[in-house]
Amino acid sequence: QVQVVESGGGLVQPGGSLRLSCVASGNIFAIDTMGWYRQAPGTQRRLVANIGTTGDTNYEDSVKDRFTISRDNVKNAVYLQMDNLKPEDTAVYHCHMQGVTTTTWHTPGQSFESWGRGTRVTVSS
Repeated sequence: QVQVVESGGGLVQPGGSLRLSCVASGNIFAIDTMGWYRQAPGTQRRLVANIGTTGDTNYEDSVKDRFTISRDNVKNAVYLQMDNLKPEDTAVYHCHMQGVTTTTWHTPGQSFESWGRGTRVTVSS
């Protein structure tokens, strides 16, 4: 099993910054795509940004030029630097990872897809 845990949420004023972190643990052979999703009250969970193994990134239009996603393959971690935050960024942010588990013999095992429980971000004055 692979577990992912987010951290770094909180309350920030409009125009402020936050950095979210997410670390995966467990029987991991490799992680392919790492991403962040968010869900505001009464809405569906939506992709914010994701990053592939070669560093290729994809962003929701509303966060382009404000948010930056990055990853650390050694630490099995993904980060989301959020700048110039707006009230409409208020949501619970969930980490998502897809990859392959490892076997007892340290060979590729099964594919996995794991979600974190989320970290709340509130942008308000």
